[in-house]
Amino acid sequence: MKAELVSLDKKMVGEITLNDSVFGLEARVDIIKRVIDWQLAKARSGTHSVKTVGEVSGTTKKPFKQKGTGNARQGNARGVQRRGGGVAHGPQVRSHDIKLQKKLRSLGLRHALSIKLSEGALHFVDSVEMKHPKTSELVKSLANFGSGKFFIIDGATVDNNFKLSAASAINTCVVPAIGANVYDIISSDHVLISRNALSLLEERLK
Repeated sequence: MKAELVSLDKKMVGEITLNDSVFGLEARVDIIKRVIDWQLAKARSGTHSVKTVGEVSGTTKKPFKQKGTGNARQGNARGVQRRGGGVAHGPQVRSHDIKLQKKLRSLGLRHALSIKLSEGALHFVDSVEMKHPKTSELVKSLANFGSGKFFIIDGATVDNNFKLSAASAINTCVVPAIGANVYDIISSDHVLISRNALSLLEERLK
């Protein structure tokens, strides 16, 4: 499979050969959904917590006698039905992580890249290096690809000037090749992959 290789200003500079097993798959939305669910679950901190009856401070003394007052019977002031009492069946600190096979996660990334390529939203850039950090220049260059959210994948490391420029650009995220993930690829309007990143991604996903 052939694809255009363009500059950061979207000027064609040549052609590259793509691996069909990485960029030429038919869309499997079910696999992509499973990987995104795994990714979002793994990102949750799970630190939400409430106090149970046993953790709420307060006396355990019976507030009034069992019968004769006309009120509903009460055991103590810490019950879940009383103001300031504990919470029944509330959230506790736990991990939301779910298990997903490494092969399936890799397959999801391949399907995500294939979908973006079929939509015309995946672009291969000769280089994403910049001579000096300048956000306005980066925004002007990316405007040639269209509008919306940009997800840019560079090689083993990201050019420092490019990283500084992208840090202040709205809806622009740049990561090294190891940071390529299904959620950011699918949720972005345009995905840019540098020449250096392409070989690393194909090696990782073959």
